[in-house]
Amino acid sequence: MNMKNLLLITLVLFNFTIGFAQDKLAIEKEAAALAQEQLDGYNKRDIEAFLKPYSENVKVYTFPDQLLYEGKAKMREEYTSMFSQLPDLHCKLLNRIVLNNKVIDHEEVVVMKSQPKIYAIAVYTITDGKISEVRFMQ
Repeated sequence: MNMKNLLLITLVLFNFTIGFAQDKLAIEKEAAALAQEQLDGYNKRDIEAFLKPYSENVKVYTFPDQLLYEGKAKMREEYTSMFSQLPDLHCKLLNRIVLNNKVIDHEEVVVMKSQPKIYAIAVYTITDGKISEVRFMQ
């Protein structure tokens, strides 16, 4: 193999690697933004802002695989009630890990100021630009 061909192959591989890394970074940036968007809506108790990043057929689980409910309509029901009944409700993000289309949030949740805080992990899966699954563990 001559030097010209070797250089060409090296450049092609380098560009492929850079392109792959840029795609991965864009996916992770989008995933983190969607997780943050729903968290901001949650803390404002703004149901429309909270639901916006979710897919219409979102699935919500208790970790690892117990389905709690499916669909944005059911999520709207659950969270509208919670937002109206719990004025102290607030979630503080303690740590966030983003890998590909997954976001793992470690959260500190105040349900009522008179009760101890709850610590939880939420794992969000992003598909086609929306949160398609959430898995909670406490």
